[in-house]
Amino acid sequence: MSINTRTPQEYEVLTGGGAESAELAKRGLSRRRVLRLAVGAGLALVGAEATYGALTMLYPNLVGQFGSVITLKPKDNYVPAPQGKFVLDQKGIFYEPAAKAYIMHLGATGGTVFLLHGQQLVNQMAAENWVKDGDGSYWLALYQVCVHLGCKYPFRDDCQSFKCPCHGSHYNVDGEYLDGPAPRSADRFEMSFVGGNVSVNTGKLNQHVERPDAQTRILQPPGIVCAAQ
Repeated sequence: MSINTRTPQEYEVLTGGGAESAELAKRGLSRRRVLRLAVGAGLALVGAEATYGALTMLYPNLVGQFGSVITLKPKDNYVPAPQGKFVLDQKGIFYEPAAKAYIMHLGATGGTVFLLHGQQLVNQMAAENWVKDGDGSYWLALYQVCVHLGCKYPFRDDCQSFKCPCHGSHYNVDGEYLDGPAPRSADRFEMSFVGGNVSVNTGKLNQHVERPDAQTRILQPPGIVCAAQ
């Protein structure tokens, strides 16, 4: 067996392609193969750019938009109210279109009746995304979409509760199921306070709050017959 000992200069003479082609030939690469590799790399780059563009369109930067953490107004804008005294966008319950959520700010005195107590209450509140403030009041961020068939449900001042206009699903001020076809309580977002403002993480939705029973219902039902509108 002979050993390939030709120099690049010898390959240049044999191939007539210059020193660069001679070196490529020594490595077993022809101009045609190099061209194929270059075209393939170019197509791969174009494909990668197209994929990135498509992903950017499908999954844009969501900072500050629905699907991300949204900073709302200062806490002082959400006046608390006891259960039974809520007035939409005035006290107790506020609609925030950017977060597609109702912000509940419940005063713990003056008519609010908790059905659970002690550690049982603490545990259930944690499971349902309640946030207790330093002044003893409570907060929730409830997603505006009914868990039955996806209609937007309003807060009804006359009912002191949420009543879906589509099929009658009925939720308490804290989103807990009251009656109707909804399979569970209203969904809710994670919320917190950032620099004195209310912050809602609309990318973190709790969809696991079941219909309450005597061991899990937090608030007393309003006791008002809420007719369809």
